[in-house]
Amino acid sequence: MSDPVIAAKTPLPMQVEAGRTYSWCTCGRSSRQPLCDGSHGDSDFKPQFWTAPETKTVFFCACKHTKSGPLCDGSHGKL
Repeated sequence: MSDPVIAAKTPLPMQVEAGRTYSWCTCGRSSRQPLCDGSHGDSDFKPQFWTAPETKTVFFCACKHTKSGPLCDGSHGKL
């Protein structure tokens, strides 16, 4: 698998709704960051689906190197 594109080196805050499923972009190419827009095409990358456990603001990973995707774990600090 190739390396993802780093969309940003900071997390992207987003208000999420409890019970709603979000498709997090894993390739870094989406123009709808942090969500998938299908830009991964025929690559090895696929979106990661995540269901919000509660309504609140979360911080999605934009560097695409998080170990706990789709949420930021601070991995951008080592890039």
